[in-house]
Amino acid sequence: MASLDAYKAPSIVPRQDRSQDDGDEVVLDPTALPTRNDNTTQEDDAEMQDASESSKPKFAPVKDTTTAVTPGFRRIPIPPHRMSPLKRKWLEIYTPLVEHMNLQVRMNVKSKAVEIKTSKSTTDSSALQKGADFLRAFALGFEVEDAVALLRLDDIFLDSFEIKDVKTLHGDHLARAIGRIAGRDGKTRFTIENASKTRIVLADSKIHILGSFQNIKVARDAIVSLILGSPPGKVYASLRTVAARMKERF
Repeated sequence: MASLDAYKAPSIVPRQDRSQDDGDEVVLDPTALPTRNDNTTQEDDAEMQDASESSKPKFAPVKDTTTAVTPGFRRIPIPPHRMSPLKRKWLEIYTPLVEHMNLQVRMNVKSKAVEIKTSKSTTDSSALQKGADFLRAFALGFEVEDAVALLRLDDIFLDSFEIKDVKTLHGDHLARAIGRIAGRDGKTRFTIENASKTRIVLADSKIHILGSFQNIKVARDAIVSLILGSPPGKVYASLRTVAARMKERF
């Protein structure tokens, strides 16, 4: 049988007064804190940077291929009646092609053509096309000073059409239509050129216009009106209106 001492209540321990302990301030000794080594920190940062760089994908350096021009060659035929002007103006023709377009130019007298091709110093991808348009404009009858605009400006084009494309005319009717376009001593043609800021070449029944897209349209509308039989006075009035409108716009 268990003794009575086993059933006694546990003795109560008196509670200590900790009000004084709670009010005590805790002061930390700076020398007791763990110190941080700067060399170790730099090594850790370098390791983290190396790890981040190694996780990035690596690509080969990009090569500059924008200046690469595909080699090309063009042969522009020259009509027999333009061979003599070509020989006289040859210095003025090949100089802009060689110095500004960096093209190689050769006159082939046997085949009556001018041959151009790209060189190692050619940087403009459109140089070959511009050179071909320049030579084609000269072959059609334009002056070198006018055709060189195809090399210097990007918004200059060449448009060609025939009188029969507008109206089918034969004999004297065709001759009168050509006369209305040219005018007396070329007055009508010069008026259209000055009003529309274009250059016009009349080669029999073929008409060639050199200029910007909008200006070509103005000149072509005036020429079509003359072919269809409109009197020159009416065409002049419409050209003056268009010229005034273009002047206000620009």
